[in-house]
Amino acid sequence: QVQLVESGGGLVQAGGSLRLSCADSGRTASTYTMGWFRQAPGEEREFVCAITWDGGVTDYVDSVKGRFTISRENGKTVYLQMNSLKPEDTAVYYCAARAARWPAKSLYDWRYWGQGTQVTVSS
Repeated sequence: QVQLVESGGGLVQAGGSLRLSCADSGRTASTYTMGWFRQAPGEEREFVCAITWDGGVTDYVDSVKGRFTISRENGKTVYLQMNSLKPEDTAVYYCAARAARWPAKSLYDWRYWGQGTQVTVSS
């Protein structure tokens, strides 16, 4: 059983940075593709970025390209470095994992989810 636990959310001013972490505390997800989604109030959960098991392939939604960076360490911990944050980045951020080789943008293609961590960017 994969158990994902996120940390690192908080309140930051526009232009600031935050680093989110996601660790698998259960069965190893070292061979899984892992990703980040976010959900703002009243909005659908949307894909943010993902990384393959070996870190060789990453994928980002256009709105975060050049500002966010996804990385993974030892196969079980995934990080999301968020720079130049904007108020529109405010959302609950969820870590996700899928037992597949490649990323997917639909949330229905991801099996395992963390509990979410709040990111609030003030203007």
